[in-house]
Amino acid sequence: MAALEVKNSLLANPLATPEQLSISSSQLDGVPADLERSIIHAGQKLIQYAGILLRLPQEIITQAIVIFTRYWVGAEGGSLLDIHGAKDISAASLYLTTKGSLSPLSPRSILTVYAYLSTLPSLFLTPRNLPSAPDPSTYHLTEGDLQRRRLALFSAESKLLTTLGHHLHVALPHALALTYLQSLSVLTGFSPQGAAVAKRAFKHLNSCLFNPQSLYLTQQPSALATAAIYLAAKEVGVRLPECEWWEVFDVEREELGFLVVAMVSFKGWVEGERERWGERRVPLTREEIVVEMGRREGGVEEG
Repeated sequence: MAALEVKNSLLANPLATPEQLSISSSQLDGVPADLERSIIHAGQKLIQYAGILLRLPQEIITQAIVIFTRYWVGAEGGSLLDIHGAKDISAASLYLTTKGSLSPLSPRSILTVYAYLSTLPSLFLTPRNLPSAPDPSTYHLTEGDLQRRRLALFSAESKLLTTLGHHLHVALPHALALTYLQSLSVLTGFSPQGAAVAKRAFKHLNSCLFNPQSLYLTQQPSALATAAIYLAAKEVGVRLPECEWWEVFDVEREELGFLVVAMVSFKGWVEGERERWGERRVPLTREEIVVEMGRREGGVEEG
């Protein structure tokens, strides 16, 4: 894919250009834009669920989701109809992210969890609904299966690195949000209201990972942190300075307004996806996507 725009800072991320966001490799291959959004969202959820089951820190899960999302951007990005589909790239993103962390995982651990997740009837579950002790017989991998999937994982990892040009840096907004809250005196004295604002701000930042507008790819961490604080304070009822305080954090009013609207509208989008797919699984492999596209062309009603 074409290189994302990069700011030379540990607090900044490479951003997707408008040209990259206008068309993707998947769409050029004939995948409808709405189906592409559903599949990428499902792949992001796979990473979240796998990370929870593997007891990974949220920071690693977040970084893996951002890397996974970057992979599909632009005409030179990965295509959902490549041999390595959303499921493979999802697993590879998580494996690659844990490699350089304090929580490295073996291919066996990741592949076993993904085998289990493949048995779930739907990905529209909440983390608290994930079984903590599933029946191992439903997702057991033989040594032959494990070897074949391990090779596929390594191949997907190589494809991921090549497509992203080895640009894996991910700056997160969560620490910035806490710093901003402290500077705004919201956390002074560890008040219950201040803690509630911080909690809701983090919730919005985590939801942004799954937003169909790819907010982590289009906005810098400072803007995401500022918008999350603004919205959280409104929801909790905490008054912030009357002045245009967001400008101190290098965020324009228009940018703030766009992000707040995007955060508020996300819940409705997810509900629409849940209603749209019902009990059907979102296709995550090339073969499943081809079947889904054929079903659409045949005029079959969505269940």
